[in-house]
Amino acid sequence: MTMSVPERKSGSEGKEEESEDESEILEESPCGRWQKRKEQVSQGNVPGVESASLAMDTEEGVEVVWNEVLFSDKKVFKAQEEKIKEMFENLMQVEHPNIVKFHKYWLDMKESQARVIFITEYMSSGSLKQFLKKTKKNHKTMNVKAWKRWCTQILSALNYLHSCDPPIIHGNLTCDTIFIQHNGLIKIGSVWHRLFVNVFPDANVQGKGRQHRDEQRNLHFFAPEYGTGEDDYAIDIFSFGICALEMAVLEIQANGDAAVSKEAIVNAGQSLEDPLMREFTQSCLRPDAKLRPTAHDLLFHRVLFEVHSLKLLAAHCLINNQYLLPENCVEERTKSFDPNAVMAEIKHEDRLGVQLKYSHVSPLELDKFLEDVKNGIYPLMNFASSRPHPVPRALSLSQEQVETVKTPTPEPQETESRKVIQIHCNLESNEEGTKTHVSHVVHQLSLFLKMDDKLHRQLSCDILPTDTSKDLASELVHYAFINEEDIEKVAGFLEDAMKRHRVGALPSGSTQ
Repeated sequence: MTMSVPERKSGSEGKEEESEDESEILEESPCGRWQKRKEQVSQGNVPGVESASLAMDTEEGVEVVWNEVLFSDKKVFKAQEEKIKEMFENLMQVEHPNIVKFHKYWLDMKESQARVIFITEYMSSGSLKQFLKKTKKNHKTMNVKAWKRWCTQILSALNYLHSCDPPIIHGNLTCDTIFIQHNGLIKIGSVWHRLFVNVFPDANVQGKGRQHRDEQRNLHFFAPEYGTGEDDYAIDIFSFGICALEMAVLEIQANGDAAVSKEAIVNAGQSLEDPLMREFTQSCLRPDAKLRPTAHDLLFHRVLFEVHSLKLLAAHCLINNQYLLPENCVEERTKSFDPNAVMAEIKHEDRLGVQLKYSHVSPLELDKFLEDVKNGIYPLMNFASSRPHPVPRALSLSQEQVETVKTPTPEPQETESRKVIQIHCNLESNEEGTKTHVSHVVHQLSLFLKMDDKLHRQLSCDILPTDTSKDLASELVHYAFINEEDIEKVAGFLEDAMKRHRVGALPSGSTQ
């Protein structure tokens, strides 16, 4: 997802326990999974978002953000309803380890007004801007390795967005919309800022004065061509360049409340001692947008190659397939190695070669590196194709499983122990098809399952004429959505529903 959600505005800040007043449940989602609380969170400059409250995900047991957009004029809402739905359905498809997650949305119609409510990931550790301020206050300098890792993660997210079809332009990348977790993982929020500007021009927007001040304070993040109608992904590269520069120098000085001047930016760039860092940031800040590199190009810049590509590829291969390996295999293998044994050797005809011994690698450092790779701190995007993998068709994805499929690489799945006691499904023809199957007639399947513990599971996916009910049921078992013992029951129900749909009967059914 994609929204910026940094700091709490709680009046009890600094206390160990929340007051009962703040933890009071004000509202619940229709499915009962998300519970809105009274405590507000700072949402940043997101157009149209009238309020953002802390909420609890009762299934995962984690805090999330409950965002609301209000429409005082229901006619305006009705005129934009389809556009709103399309935008939020697209939001549901954005899935990247360095982008704040978007979990779910729903519409709430009342007599006096209409609301759009959407749930986003809560970034409790705060924004990059806050971290840089604390670092400067403590009279510390930025660690170069951390700077490289952060740049790589931000560029990985931008490369993903810019490689989508059509490309997604962030349009609001600042140190306030980038968040850092305690383990060093970077995530960018407010990804759909541009769409919110276009979709919610008539929404009841509060806090315009604060938004104006934020815009003034962050003017230096925006490219010269921003807002001209001719801007493209290059505006994100310019914004990233300013972010990279601020990360390196901790703060670009401004005169009071005024915007940061061009001279201050130039001086900050010249203060960088590393010539590669200087060249890297300056290439992003070129006035001519056509001369700026792409996010993909920047991922290959020499200054970012902290980890050898072969080591990174091997680590990702190990993480993605670790379910095939015995538990603690890395630890056990490193114990059995002779420290003086040579694991690799580089030979030169005209000079002495280089030997790499097992003693050169610390097992503790290796464990830490693998853990960082697993957490997304060393992404593999700079070695991927120029287009991101499509979101896996299998169960793409409803409220409950939006976090299940992280990559197209097969991962171990838990089994579902609960039994299905009630099924509803709906089949609708999709005349436009999908981008991956344009030439086929595609149907949209919505499946509602009631489990024996009274909890509900709602899934949806596109199905092709070649898909059979048994294939779909087997896929549900594989991804741990249903118990293996329910496969025949679910397959039979799906087969009946598909037959009724083919002969033009009602596309929905239910069973108990």
